[in-house]
Formats: sequence, structure tokens, C-alpha cells
Amino acid sequence: MRSIHSPRKVTWSRQNMKKLSRLVFFGNERLVSGLEHTNAPILRALIDAGYEVAAIVSHHSEATSRKPRPLEVAEVAKEYNIPLLLPERPSDIEDELRALEADAAILVAYGKIIPERIINVFDPIGIINIHPSLLPRHRGPTPIETTILDGDVEAGVSVMKLTAGMDEGPIYAQQSLPLHGNESKQELYEALSRIGLELVLTALPDILSGTLQPDPQQNNDATYTSLLTKQDGIMNPATDDAYALERKVRAYAHFPKSRLSLKNNDVIITSARVVETHDPTKLIVSCANNTLLEIVELIGPSGKTMSGEAYLHGYAKK
Repeated sequence: MRSIHSPRKVTWSRQNMKKLSRLVFFGNERLVSGLEHTNAPILRALIDAGYEVAAIVSHHSEATSRKPRPLEVAEVAKEYNIPLLLPERPSDIEDELRALEADAAILVAYGKIIPERIINVFDPIGIINIHPSLLPRHRGPTPIETTILDGDVEAGVSVMKLTAGMDEGPIYAQQSLPLHGNESKQELYEALSRIGLELVLTALPDILSGTLQPDPQQNNDATYTSLLTKQDGIMNPATDDAYALERKVRAYAHFPKSRLSLKNNDVIITSARVVETHDPTKLIVSCANNTLLEIVELIGPSGKTMSGEAYLHGYAKK
């Protein structure tokens, strides 16, 4: 673990240290868009480590979800007989949260801004947020996708104290992850989820005891991410070079998906790579700045997944 902070000592009684183990969990652990399933590893790890999870709070509702599917944290709630709260707004359950008398809360991909009065329910510790970037870089809702899109050479996880501003709170600890430049969104999510799990389990005892105090972020270095839309997935080889388009294919897997028009056929690109020369046996697209992108795999007009070569010998020659 690489921590960027030196803990500042604060005096706490042993009695308080023993009591600070009752937590509320906020979120669904879906740290990337279009994630098909997560086993809620951080929530499960907290339970396995002996922390008492007094309630799980998520804003997901299966009845109104755009793509209904089981809510994984709900499965954990049922498995361990933990109360599950699904408010429209966090402020709607302020009284219920206060009644839990929890010592702190952990947040992993809640998806909504938590108002300050809800954060204050958990004073003095507050809400501890696990964010999959090296803050202050990539604040906001899509840090993993943006890490890929920007071609970053490293990713990471920050454990921070939540404030009312978007990912602006002071940081307890961070850990970086070197990147090879070919990671899929799913692979990067899984790697950062593992790091986040280990980082919070390591830092949490000192956070709860008060021996680890957070340091403020350098706001002048902050960058921000934004929610993705279907429009983001439209590929334009005339304006984007092959390197940028290859990163889009990896970052936009599952949602919003990378869509390309090939000879009047609209297809979804699921795998691509940058190449140096044309090969008539491969499906290769000319891109901006004299770069070339090979389409390795795609979903054709029929909805069937196929190789670039299969498309070239089928649809492209019609």
C-alpha cells in the first residue's frame, strides 16, 4: 500500500475505539457504467472483517431501473439479514439513520450527492468514500472510463472523507496502479475494486480510532468527469485518430457502446487495435492523422457478434 499521508495522532479512549465498529453502507458498488454484475466485494469484506453493518442504503429500485436486474447489495442484505433502505432522496431517511446510532458510514458508488445534514448524522467520523481515481484527478461519476479515455499511465483508488462538494473531501489514503494501456473497463474495475477493498480495510481501524486524519486535496489540480450518454459512443474516424478510438472501444464497453457506420451499416465495435499498415484480409478503418484502426470484433446489423474478417467477407462485400 502506498499512502500519501502521514497520520496525525488524535487522543481517543480505548472505550471509544471498541465502540466504533457499527457502520452504515451507502452504494451499490457499480463503479463503472454498464457493469453487468458485481458481487459487492467491499461490503462483503467489511462484514467478513467483523464490522457490524447496521443498514445498507442504495437508490436503486428494480421496478424503475432502465435495465432491470438483481441489486447485488440487496442480495447481501438478505443473506445477512441487514435492513435495506432505498430512498428517493437520502434526506428522506434522516430519522432512520440517526436511530441506527452508527459510528460511521462507508460509501461505494452511491450515485447521488449526499447532503451535508446526512453526512453530519455520522459525526465525528462522517462518511468514508472509496473513489476509483487518484484524487483530485477524475472527480465525478465516471473516473474509470475517463482513465481509459485519457490514456493515463496509472490509475488508483482514494479513501476520502465525504463532504458536500463532489469528491472534494480530504484524503486518508491512496494507492496507485500502473497501467499497460490495454486494460478493458471490466478488468480495470476489478483491479481497482480489489485495491479499494484492501485499502479501506487497512485504513479503517486508524480512521475509526482517530489516529489517521485526512489531508486536504490540491483543488488547483482537480479534473472532472461527466455522465456518459449514447451520443458519446458514436465513433468518428474523420476527427478522431485510431488511438483515441481504440480507447473509446475499451472505455465504452457495455455502455454507451462504440457505434460506427461501415458502408451504411451501423455496427457496434467490441474490440479494436491500432495497426501500422493496411492488410486487405483485415477490416481496417482509416482515421484522422493518417492512423489505422483494425476492427477485431463487432456486433453486426443482425445483432450477431462476429470477427472483423467475417464482416469483411460478408456484409462489407455486398
